[in-house]
Amino acid sequence: MIGAKWSLATVAVIAALGLSTWTASAKEVTLKGASCFPIGSVVSVGFEAFVKRLNKEAKGIIQIKVVGGAPAIGSPFTMTRRMARGITDFVGCPDAYYGNVIPEAPAMRLSDFTPEQNRKNGAWDYFSKLLEAKNVKFISQVMDNGPFYLWLNKKITKPDLTGLHLRIAPPYTAFFKALGATVQRSNIAQVYTYMENKTVVGYGWPMLGWPSAWTKVTKYWVDHGFYRAGIQGLMNLDKWKALSAKQRDVFTKIALAHEVEGGIYENLAERKVWLKKKGLQAITFQGANREKYVNTAADAAWQEVIDRSPKHGAKLRKLFTRQ
Repeated sequence: MIGAKWSLATVAVIAALGLSTWTASAKEVTLKGASCFPIGSVVSVGFEAFVKRLNKEAKGIIQIKVVGGAPAIGSPFTMTRRMARGITDFVGCPDAYYGNVIPEAPAMRLSDFTPEQNRKNGAWDYFSKLLEAKNVKFISQVMDNGPFYLWLNKKITKPDLTGLHLRIAPPYTAFFKALGATVQRSNIAQVYTYMENKTVVGYGWPMLGWPSAWTKVTKYWVDHGFYRAGIQGLMNLDKWKALSAKQRDVFTKIALAHEVEGGIYENLAERKVWLKKKGLQAITFQGANREKYVNTAADAAWQEVIDRSPKHGAKLRKLFTRQ
């Protein structure tokens, strides 16, 4: 699924789901939508593409009017909570921004499986019930930017970040600290400036949806991806229940068809070739060093989930990972 444009598969899915047979028999409903990222940014493109698709294919049945994105309309960390209270109806947010709604949110990015596999193995069903207790309906994955990577302007030869000051975000804070890094938070717009003036020597970011301007301030990436940088489509549960059966059916079928296409707008291998042409170098670890890096990433993140949610954390790890 990753990186592919499955035109034939998509046609088959649409046919199987019956998307071609819809009729506008119910009064059209318009939902208020919001993005956890700035509208038009590389990290918001997946959410906006889904909205555009839904508005085209479900015209006359259900629509989404995007009222804005963070931070223009509020902190990204408040978007899901505001939606749950009914201020908006539908949001596109990564799990990093709704950990204050359910402490188990990071499990979403730690999955070893595809969305389809998560639906079959019960992982997403379990996760969905936790969200529903907070008046949030999990719809689908609207975008997958692939794994996160560590980006640096200083070369390292082993998985030891001692003495390195890195810009972080919630998804990988525990991981970087477990390898010895000192860390600080910043918004997206500050990453370039902080790297340029050497306030930090590195940062975490997915390779897909990576701003091309950052090639000017970045020299290396550690070529062992970790976690998944996904954006989930979440709806106010009360609003979801208020929709007609047909509206819920149409919304779900479009969301799942979009999810099947992967929501990825670049190819990972091609992106790496492009980065090397821009002068960036890949850092790879071998043997025990690679094992330490990969295992620390998984263990640090899952321990954080289990510490925050002793009741559900261990169960989620069994569902979301191969172990």
